[in-house]
Amino acid sequence: MALEKSPLAPERFPDLPAVGGVQIAGRACGLKRSGAKDLMLAEMAPGTTVAGVFTRSQCQSAPVDWCRAALPGGRARAIVCNSGNANAFTGKAGDTTAERTASAAAALFGCAEREVFLASTGVIGVPVGPDHIGDCLPGLARHLSAGAWQDAAEAIMTTDTFPKGAGAQTAIGGTPVSIAGFAKGSGMIAPDMATMLGFVFTDADIPAPLLQKLLARSNDRSFNAITVDGDTSTSDTVLLCATGAAGNAPPADLRAVRDFERALDSVMIDLAQQIVRDGEGASKFVTVNVSGAASARAARRIGLTIANSPLVKTAIAGEDANWGRIVMAVGKAGEKADRDRLSIAIGGVTITENGQLVPGYDETPVARHMQGAEIDIDVDIGIGRGRATVWTCDLTHGYISINADYRS
Repeated sequence: MALEKSPLAPERFPDLPAVGGVQIAGRACGLKRSGAKDLMLAEMAPGTTVAGVFTRSQCQSAPVDWCRAALPGGRARAIVCNSGNANAFTGKAGDTTAERTASAAAALFGCAEREVFLASTGVIGVPVGPDHIGDCLPGLARHLSAGAWQDAAEAIMTTDTFPKGAGAQTAIGGTPVSIAGFAKGSGMIAPDMATMLGFVFTDADIPAPLLQKLLARSNDRSFNAITVDGDTSTSDTVLLCATGAAGNAPPADLRAVRDFERALDSVMIDLAQQIVRDGEGASKFVTVNVSGAASARAARRIGLTIANSPLVKTAIAGEDANWGRIVMAVGKAGEKADRDRLSIAIGGVTITENGQLVPGYDETPVARHMQGAEIDIDVDIGIGRGRATVWTCDLTHGYISINADYRS
């Protein structure tokens, strides 16, 4: 199924910094009928630490089960990710495929099987031959290189219309370090940690427990702050690997990695926003800022309720400044709110204040803002100090068309 590139896509794939101790490749292994790239391999230097966050779906894929079991070891030598098949709802056959794939990668790189991490994305419920992926790894390994970021990003795409990458450079204790990563996602996006995958690498030396804290915090501010359609995938996985090749002194706690954390946030938020910009059928990128809520958690829930509302999203698609739908979404979010304190602005124009329409409100500038590709919604609940930002896209007929034809 050929898809037109999203109108919200960046002009090109970014130039990502080299990350010492990481080599990657992306090629075709026959899982996609189109013959497009569908297998990604990453090799990391011995001693690389790893952190991960995964879907909370109770129907998780076999690769998610494998990664959860491997993560306590804290070490990673290889990541194998295929697209075109999710290896989810495949029973014992799926477990066997995961085991055989990990075994093949471990033999290839001379490491323990639990140092191999797996991810899959694509159609649910169709088994893959137990050795199909593993048999392709030696050939793929011959193409490993330090700069094949775009090939790797393309190999994990499903309904994505463009590959997604981001990078940053910073320092830990005065030692320069690099961060680079790529992600995929377009539909079934409401990460709860979607068909969403993210792989981020750094040459920093960071112990696994601290790396896990960093990933969890950054994930909450990035991938857990986006939604395309409110659906959580069976396969959501984000992995962060630290090779130690930069040679910095290992940090002891979060205070020692403040600059690194900010750089990691910038990479992961960039990737998360690119997923929204590639939302299936999307024509508008929407930022929802919520303030004045009872807590940050309440603000996040209110923001996601607005962002997930089909009525709000279709109004945005139709360029209709229907602020009443935002009021509806706030009211149904299940968090404390007071209609007489609620304020709403769109495109920086205040529409309601303290529960009432602003006297002399002129919809003209708001309607003009709605015609653009970048939509900003600000909601102040008026009862506390909790605030959050979430990102979403509009809901168009294109979303229906893509998903109606997904398996064809």
